[in-house]
Amino acid sequence: MATTARPARDSRPLSQHPEAHEPALDDRTAAALRLWVIMARAHTAVAAHAAADVSRHGLTLAEFGILEALYHRGPMLLGEVQKRILVSSGGITFLVDRLVAKELVERRSCESDRRARYAALTPKGVALVADIFPAHAAVVARAMEGISSEEQQQVADLLRDMGRHAAMMPGPHHD
Repeated sequence: MATTARPARDSRPLSQHPEAHEPALDDRTAAALRLWVIMARAHTAVAAHAAADVSRHGLTLAEFGILEALYHRGPMLLGEVQKRILVSSGGITFLVDRLVAKELVERRSCESDRRARYAALTPKGVALVADIFPAHAAVVARAMEGISSEEQQQVADLLRDMGRHAAMMPGPHHD
């Protein structure tokens, strides 16, 4: 049996490879890019625990987000739910349709605007969220135990400030 020789593994750090390109970035830009990557990786890691937990109940994380929002806020216009869980208008319709099919959510008419529709939990939806939310919250809390409660509050405050700043900036422009 013939084997193909593999090239020897290069043990140099990636930044020392001749093919590697490191753009010249000022410290502020480099720090911002590093933070962006770290935030994305942290979100992915914690979301994996949250998604695995709710999937045990036949739900996606987005579906659970809708149920949780309705449980804690009460009936909401579909547009409000969409903004709260950060999905597109088509996405919210699809997700609510799935939850209606599972008999966890119902649509209600808005008396003041016939075009608007509310989403509300059914009794089955209320019972499900009441049953699974405490354990789900504990899963998320365990996934975040890498930093103390005080540090979590500091990070939350900083990220809220950063998000508000980004939201107030004019939209991205392309040259």
